[in-house]
Amino acid sequence: MTFEGGRPGLVALDIDGTLVDEYGQMLPGVHDSVARVLRAGVPVVLATGRSWHGTQPIFDQLSLPPGLAVSSNGAVVVDYPPAEVRQEVTFDPADVIARVQELAPEALIAVEEVGRGYRLTGHFPEGELSGELTLQSVEELSAAPVSRVIIRDPERADQEFIELAQQLGLHGVSYFIGWSAWLDIAPEGVDKSTGLAHVVEHYGIDPSQVLAIGDGRNDIEMLTWAGRGVAMGQAPDEVKDSADAVTDAFDAFGTARELDRWFS
Repeated sequence: MTFEGGRPGLVALDIDGTLVDEYGQMLPGVHDSVARVLRAGVPVVLATGRSWHGTQPIFDQLSLPPGLAVSSNGAVVVDYPPAEVRQEVTFDPADVIARVQELAPEALIAVEEVGRGYRLTGHFPEGELSGELTLQSVEELSAAPVSRVIIRDPERADQEFIELAQQLGLHGVSYFIGWSAWLDIAPEGVDKSTGLAHVVEHYGIDPSQVLAIGDGRNDIEMLTWAGRGVAMGQAPDEVKDSADAVTDAFDAFGTARELDRWFS
């Protein structure tokens, strides 16, 4: 892949496993590498499965200039600061929640309230959700359109959640298997690439000029869509297979290494 002018016109970055580790810590050098991209006048856009509440601290930590960010696996695009929702795609969660209750009645369920937090059936492991957390019944969670539904069961293995997604078999939604017995359910046809499509249109940049880096199954569409999609070294094989290239693992400074390839 050769970018016009020898460098990308926009850089799209996943957060967890790409910018920070499982404890939310950013490796030395990542901030500096992102700063070099910004000094070159190239937009850096966060594209994450996190809610906006979870995205904003990373936006601030990287000292990104005012601009757009993609959260909730593409269902939400926020212009910040100040935080203004530029796009939110929703769907009726009732069928999804009913089917999950049938197949995995012990699983925790949460729905996102953009700009506020989550409504949920039970407490998730500490630190996994941010913002205002409100306990509600399944009926209350099902009552209004939402941008996404999260299914979580700390006692299940990742493979079991892959099988659960296959068993749900619902039309009108998209599925994203998370990092640890976590299933995100989004509106049909919505993923990080669709959120980024809104972003590149705003900036007047062709997708072929986008460098995207990620490590999760929810990054596959983004890595395929971008002009250069790069998988982190620790990514599952199906993520690596979808990418144009594979960089080093997170703890081996793979993100900084890929950015420094273009912005040294």
